[in-house]
Amino acid sequence: MKEQLQTLLKQSLEALVSENILSEVPKSIRLDHSKDKTHGDFASNIALVLSKQAKCSPQKLAQQIIDHLPNSGEIVKTEIAGPGFINFFMSQDSNTAVLDQILEQAVDYGCSDIGKGQSVLLEFVSANPTGPLHVGHGRGAAYGATVANLLRAVGFKVDSEYYVNDAGRQMDILA
Repeated sequence: MKEQLQTLLKQSLEALVSENILSEVPKSIRLDHSKDKTHGDFASNIALVLSKQAKCSPQKLAQQIIDHLPNSGEIVKTEIAGPGFINFFMSQDSNTAVLDQILEQAVDYGCSDIGKGQSVLLEFVSANPTGPLHVGHGRGAAYGATVANLLRAVGFKVDSEYYVNDAGRQMDILA
């Protein structure tokens, strides 16, 4: 949904470039999830960023961006907030479309190739064999395995090493 909204914003900015209001479309458009739902589902500061280029106030540019947004059933409402933030309220259907996408992609949802096969060595430590075991030891193993799985999901080649903590003075005494 975020990518679709960024595409719509890009199309709006391209229309403003064709009308010579803007000189160019930025390479990236920042779009954040709103922390407060009364401010919509997403918010963008793009009008603040581009107002100097457009030689007009951020509020005026925000209104022009909104006016040039392509019609979409995904956006229910837009509003300009504060110095020129644009708040987007999305339809319920667009919210459930994300769930459909998750179900469709199953285990591949969220995977990417950001790592491009780059090698990563992930080291995490085992329980101390000279002391009592507790939940924290299992937590360390779970964290290490989880980080390794996340890195693999985004395209890294991961070698993980679970070190046995058997070095040091205490082990020398026991040996």
